[in-house]
Amino acid sequence: MAKRERVVRMSVEQPLWRALTAYRLLTMVYAALLFASAYKDFDRPWVAAGYLAVLAVWTVATHRKVANAVSCTKRFLGADLTVALVGILLTPVADTYERIAGGGPTLPSIWTAGSVLAFAIKGGWRWAGFASTFVAAANVLVHGGNPTRDTLHNVLLVWVASIAIGYVVEVARASEATLARALEIEAATRERERLARDIHDGVLQVLAMVQRRGTELGGEAAELGRMAGEQEVALRTLVSSGLVPASRISRDESLGALVDAYEVDEPGADEGELDLRTLLAPHAGSRVSFAEPGTPVLLPVPAAKELAAAVGAALDNVRKHAGDGARAWILVEDWGDEVIVTVRDDGPGIPAGRLDQAEGEGRMGVALSIRGRLRDLGGSAELVSVPGQGTEVELKVPRGRTQ
Repeated sequence: MAKRERVVRMSVEQPLWRALTAYRLLTMVYAALLFASAYKDFDRPWVAAGYLAVLAVWTVATHRKVANAVSCTKRFLGADLTVALVGILLTPVADTYERIAGGGPTLPSIWTAGSVLAFAIKGGWRWAGFASTFVAAANVLVHGGNPTRDTLHNVLLVWVASIAIGYVVEVARASEATLARALEIEAATRERERLARDIHDGVLQVLAMVQRRGTELGGEAAELGRMAGEQEVALRTLVSSGLVPASRISRDESLGALVDAYEVDEPGADEGELDLRTLLAPHAGSRVSFAEPGTPVLLPVPAAKELAAAVGAALDNVRKHAGDGARAWILVEDWGDEVIVTVRDDGPGIPAGRLDQAEGEGRMGVALSIRGRLRDLGGSAELVSVPGQGTEVELKVPRGRTQ
């Protein structure tokens, strides 16, 4: 079952939501006081009073909607902006032309900026530009297409401020995601170091002792010691490389940088993507060298497993046909549009025509285990062998066609 661990809470977003909640309440009161101080100058004060009553109810009833990004939905943002625009457009109905032409405030006054800022905090600078454009158009329309200098100044101020805040929020989110990723890597590194210490103090020392004692005793014990030595090298390589399936996923839910810890699923799960390096690293040992990129080589799980199985088949051929003393090298390359894995050995090589003869005799190891797997993935397998100089198998799997 998944479990979550709070690693850090340093969100720039959450204080902005709190500030927006307070801003909406204060500006609602401010709009009501403006009306109360000049209600005698209105042509239809009852229109203004009715709208401000609705505005007050709306602001109080929806204050939880602007508490965080999750509750502030697109539907709410649209309704909130509509309330602000209706108030702007009702201003000529309630107020006199002289007051409007003289730069008088609209019915919602600066409460309108809160609606635009909600767009900015929720969706970034593009959303802010979208909302502020509607507010600007409504203000120009109210002034009959000839807004005053103060009106243009206020509209431009809201436009610039909301877009700037939206941009800051986007930068903050990216920074928090980066921090969460850094914390994820740090936690994984500490866990790997702890695991390496435990293994070094126990399993690796036992394998080293078995190797040493087996060599001293000779006979069958020497062979057992040799195998223990190979397993020690393979285990040491796996631990030091740190290639383990990701068990932590970083994300941001406006409460700060979070790292979720998940129990790793069984390898049989065929959904999502898998780092090919985690499947190939266990092949490394005293006679097999493994070279991989420093970043994950992600492939769909079925494709990664099939490619790893093809590499295993190629290594089986090395063990069977290249001799006990042969060495092998695995090289993984990620070219973006395709993944290439090369398996090379320093054995005696394959005589010309030997593969065709093996297929004719019904031994289909290379044809089925390697080429067949790659063909099913839309890839290819090329084998180059020079007698006396070893064999090289190049496996290519294109991205976008693997299923």
